Amino acid sequence: MRNKEMLLIPGPTPVIDSIYDALAEETRSHTDHRFTAIYRSAIEKTREMFKTDGEVIVVAGSGTLAMEMALVNTVEAGEKILIISQGFFGDRFIKIAEAFEIEAEVIQSEWGKQVNPEEIKEKLATGKYKAVTLTHADTSTGVAANLDSLVPIIKNHGALVILDGVCATAAMEEDMSKSYGNEDAKIDVILTGSQKAIGVPPGIAIVAFNKSALAAREQIKRVPAYYCDIYNWIPIMKDPAKYFATPPVNLIYAYEKGMKLVLAEGMENRYKRHAAFGKAVRAALAVYGMKALASEEVAADTLSCILYPEGMNDAVFRAALAEKGLIVAGALAHLAGKAFRIGHMGNTTEEMLEKAILFIGETMIEQGFEADTKKAADKFREMAMPIG
Repeated sequence: MRNKEMLLIPGPTPVIDSIYDALAEETRSHTDHRFTAIYRSAIEKTREMFKTDGEVIVVAGSGTLAMEMALVNTVEAGEKILIISQGFFGDRFIKIAEAFEIEAEVIQSEWGKQVNPEEIKEKLATGKYKAVTLTHADTSTGVAANLDSLVPIIKNHGALVILDGVCATAAMEEDMSKSYGNEDAKIDVILTGSQKAIGVPPGIAIVAFNKSALAAREQIKRVPAYYCDIYNWIPIMKDPAKYFATPPVNLIYAYEKGMKLVLAEGMENRYKRHAAFGKAVRAALAVYGMKALASEEVAADTLSCILYPEGMNDAVFRAALAEKGLIVAGALAHLAGKAFRIGHMGNTTEEMLEKAILFIGETMIEQGFEADTKKAADKFREMAMPIG
């Protein structure tokens, strides 16, 4: 890679040379047939990744825009949603709902833990909810949602499942054709961004809707948005030669290349690789006395929130790592200064992660802490065996 640093944060994630090369291709008109062919390919590959029977939307924007697009096209003002929050980013749906006068109720877990499915079941039984939002992998805590248990509960109560896949898509299973217990128990909407496990620079918002979600859109008389109204975008997704708003031409080049790489590796291989990397990173850091906030039973495969040993200075520690060329992220909210977050997804390699483990151990030693770097590296290699 031409990258000078190892960007191991929860996103953006490392970009590889072939994606940089695609990004640097000549900028063409958004109606040029050479560009529209690439845009069409990117859309088709997105549909293949999600296996949806509905529509996918691939446009300029952030993950937050994708959250907004997912919500306003399925839920009307005055209707009720249930937000399942397992960290900072689950809570973001609260503000989006408020902005569009959607009634929102929230079940929040203790940070580092999953919400109890029984609590969700009891809540859904108390009233009619149009949709339930889930964060597949919360970027603040490193906690994953258990889709196998939650999707059937939500669908049994007649609500739409809106899945925030920003920090999970292309690394953790998100199959919209999959039935969770019965034929009708499926994920209805998945929203994500380009900059995490897909491994492309930030700037593309992606939302997939199944037929049930599209039926919900049909029932909405007026979407209180213009750019976010999928009825303005579906014609472009069907024929990118048409025009609504200018697409990010060079980012689409890069995204299409990134999606080629995702599908070439194979989704099952990607799921196995990310699961192995996550377990290996957490096990290696545990050798240093660094405990993950989320237990292995609930941990996400894409990032980990790691608690510091007593006495470690967050700012000094991360600055020292940055001097070595390793960038990790600070923790959020009440965990700020008490933990750091490390990403292990997308184009991140086994070699990069092993090097990061060594840098972390060396930095601890330099700052007066004990760290067995050989034991940690051995533990990492033992658990991060290459996926065949």
